[in-house]
Amino acid sequence: MYGKTVSYAIQGIDARQVIVEADIKGGTNKFSIVGLPSNSIKESKDRVWSAIKNSGFRFGSHNYTVNLAPADVKKEGVSLDLPIAVSVLLAEHQVRIRRKGVYVLVGELSLDGDLRAVRGILSIATACREDEVEGIIVPLENAKEAAIIEGLAVYPGTHLREVVEFLEGKIEIEPFTIDRDGIFAEQSENPLDMYDVKGQYHVKRALEVAAAGGHNILMIGPPGSGKTMLARCFPTILPDLSLDEALETTKIHSVSGLIDSKTGIIKQRPFRSPHHTISDIALIGGGSYPKPGEVSLAHNGVLFLDELPEFKKSVLEVLRQPLEDEVVTISRASQSLEFPAKFMLAASMNPCPCGYYGSFIEGHSCTCTVASIQRYRAKISGPLLDRIDIHVEVPAVRYQELSALPDGEKSEVIRKRVNNSRNCQLERFKAENIYSNSQMSPKLIRKYCHLDKECQILVKKAMELMGLSARAFDRIKKVSRTIADLEGSENITSVHVSEAIQYRSLDRKFWDS
Repeated sequence: MYGKTVSYAIQGIDARQVIVEADIKGGTNKFSIVGLPSNSIKESKDRVWSAIKNSGFRFGSHNYTVNLAPADVKKEGVSLDLPIAVSVLLAEHQVRIRRKGVYVLVGELSLDGDLRAVRGILSIATACREDEVEGIIVPLENAKEAAIIEGLAVYPGTHLREVVEFLEGKIEIEPFTIDRDGIFAEQSENPLDMYDVKGQYHVKRALEVAAAGGHNILMIGPPGSGKTMLARCFPTILPDLSLDEALETTKIHSVSGLIDSKTGIIKQRPFRSPHHTISDIALIGGGSYPKPGEVSLAHNGVLFLDELPEFKKSVLEVLRQPLEDEVVTISRASQSLEFPAKFMLAASMNPCPCGYYGSFIEGHSCTCTVASIQRYRAKISGPLLDRIDIHVEVPAVRYQELSALPDGEKSEVIRKRVNNSRNCQLERFKAENIYSNSQMSPKLIRKYCHLDKECQILVKKAMELMGLSARAFDRIKKVSRTIADLEGSENITSVHVSEAIQYRSLDRKFWDS
């Protein structure tokens, strides 16, 4: 006796079709699952057994073999509980599917037959639409997320018996629908605003430039100068998230189990701030069944590393490749997976171990030795520093600024300028398949970042005085292009280049021995 259903399993952030086959033969209550299942799938036999019995079906004393095809691909997760149960019931001839077409089954089963939410539904729904299946049956909690994909019939299920009766044609389940554009238009309010940050006008300007061009930024200053608050206000001035970016970001968070079932979609650019004790695998991604790390969870958003030198050097060095390639490749003996990692790096650090090197604050003079300062700064390697486009000093805020009423711009005003700049870049790069100035290749830099003679003289002097690398030279031109875009200027002028060079001045001040 034989039964077959169709489901999908997550690989990386994508989904692959899995055929779930069940076969029954004489024996004494043996239940085996083959086809490279993970431990969580192997344990599903106990959940399936109880769910079938508690849903009013019988479970005979036979040998049950469940095969997950293709058998040479590893499967992980609990989303195959439902298709395994239905396949067993088909093999037992307790169920006959009368609906025409392919219906994909996804869901975890509780011991009483209830359906529970699973991870990666958006990836599975995307794959279902591409394969043009008749519909997908998912747990009710996952229905909103799956319904984001247009052109796919999503049927919310609550119990194993309900799903079986639907497949037999005994009952109808209305496809779940949502107002996709309406949900996306409902932007969540952020309690932070750049207007609330006292002083630090030049740092706000640097953050605006970073947001406009997608540039990485490093803030250096003493404790209490506002570095962390500025970083947490950074998302409030980022350009609006497009629908395609939102779906791409949601897919990554869905695979990681970080989606709110009430919204079903990520509506704001992510802001990830891992603790400095994080491991390199947690940051970059990996594991026996590779999962996205923090750099991928920050895709299309910001990865904020507070107190940068406190991170392990090995952890910081793994950032170098994704900062350049905007993708993380995880290779294992049986497979190689890619996770997107197009993020802006925002980092902060003190100028020395005690934090008060060069500070004007009375009673807080630096107590660090030259050797300890050098060791502290050496934790940030030159190659990593080169990949950070903007370095800005964040001095302590004086009493006069703290006691005065806020007089800066609101985040909404700054974000309008940032959006205008990004729109200009999207128009410029519409044939290049990139979205911001920070993504320009050397060829595109030559094409779009032409420097006149006066600008070239400025850059030449800066490179000679500050000992900048070739990569830093390209970064200056990219940042100059962004500053020009913010001002609506078609050409890069010496004023734009001067400001861009200013954002590299910390190379000399803080890293020269």
